Amino acid sequence: QKFLCSNCNNILKKALQTLCGHRYCSACLTWIVRNNKNAICQKCKEEDPNTLGEESLLAEERAFGDAAINKEISELRVHCVTSGCSWSGIMKDFEEHQSLCEYALIPCHTGCGHVVMRRKLADHLENGCVKNVTVCQQCQCSLASSEYQAHLPGAKPSISRNSEHQKVATLNPCQPSSHSTSSANKDGCCFSEVGCEFRGSKEKIKEHEKSAVGAHMLLLLQHMRQLQGTLSSAARAAQSFPQPELSLKMFENIVAVLNKEVESSNLEILAFRRQSELDQNIIRGLELKIAELHRCLTQKDAGLSSLHKSLLFSEQASYDGIFLWKITEVGRKLQDSVTGRTVSLYSPAFYTARYGYKVCLRVYLNGDGTGKGTHMSLFFVVMKGDYDALLPWPFRHKVTFMLLDQNNREHIIDAFRPDLTSASFQRPVNDMNVASGCPMFLPLSKLQSPKHAYVKEDTLFLKCIIE
Repeated sequence: QKFLCSNCNNILKKALQTLCGHRYCSACLTWIVRNNKNAICQKCKEEDPNTLGEESLLAEERAFGDAAINKEISELRVHCVTSGCSWSGIMKDFEEHQSLCEYALIPCHTGCGHVVMRRKLADHLENGCVKNVTVCQQCQCSLASSEYQAHLPGAKPSISRNSEHQKVATLNPCQPSSHSTSSANKDGCCFSEVGCEFRGSKEKIKEHEKSAVGAHMLLLLQHMRQLQGTLSSAARAAQSFPQPELSLKMFENIVAVLNKEVESSNLEILAFRRQSELDQNIIRGLELKIAELHRCLTQKDAGLSSLHKSLLFSEQASYDGIFLWKITEVGRKLQDSVTGRTVSLYSPAFYTARYGYKVCLRVYLNGDGTGKGTHMSLFFVVMKGDYDALLPWPFRHKVTFMLLDQNNREHIIDAFRPDLTSASFQRPVNDMNVASGCPMFLPLSKLQSPKHAYVKEDTLFLKCIIE
């Protein structure tokens, strides 16, 4: 059912899909729109007339080519239903076969009234068509093809049953010299490439080409059908013009059909352009929406990152002046410090009290200043806090550093009291003050010594106590 036109109920040809979702042949939709104002989709009326909406209104610019269904139709397996024909194939090859099918019944182009198989047309013209007239080049007599053989040299005169040819029947056969070509080999018509099967001597072929202009035009037209499928109706109409003098009329009809096709194509191009403009507007709108969504996602990512940091801080924050810092992947981070990729590490912030000073630690695993390359350096950093306005300045609390031996044997301990004149311990103006502490906190050789467990499973622990 999906391959059938909603108007003609035949197989879809150049399928268009409307906004309501139904499909029409391109020619059917054009005809409906031209002959009906405010045309409504018939299928929509049949399915549910109470729910007709704007999408059921038919217009060529509101329909678009359904390439998917056209492709499916072109690949459908079909066979010729003409009696005696065994052709089968796919739909896209059927029209070409239909115009060339040898078993198809076609009217004789001479207007004799006979309908014959295409494969037997040449035999009919040569032997049975009373209106296929041949002119003798010697005596200029006009004879039907069936009488022409009797007129050849050596043939006995016979009485014709057709009163029109009584005079012809009494004529003597022409002299042998006038028909010396009758014994020549039979050649094919020059229109054989487009389906004409007539064969005969050169003289017969010349007469055939003169008398069969209409038939040849039909064959040419049928050959054009494979390039322009919609001319099939014109081809059928043209078959009704049997006489050569009506060829001009046939060509006028062909031109008229082609003009209609050009007009239809122009309308289709206009519809495609309008649809393209609509599509471009939709695409631009979607691009703007995508950009807006991307901006929103970026903001949400930033928010999530901030929430993650806040959650991490809340999990690790200390409010009693005692902070334990766990550093993992010590080997990699030490190497990054040696190469300069990441020179130092900051600890999470912690507090001396619930509403006290906000501080953190900063460690140089490969040393800094006088300890660079030989020692691990450990520093104390005073940070800008939420309650700095209520706290006494400068910072004057004793700070104790500890590197824990994970075997609980020999912890490394160092302590200092702040230099009250140093900018490092004044009320912060920026997010952090300059770090202050122990540039030679621990020799690197001792840090990596197997006698101690300062680094175990690639992890070390630093502790800070603020009195």
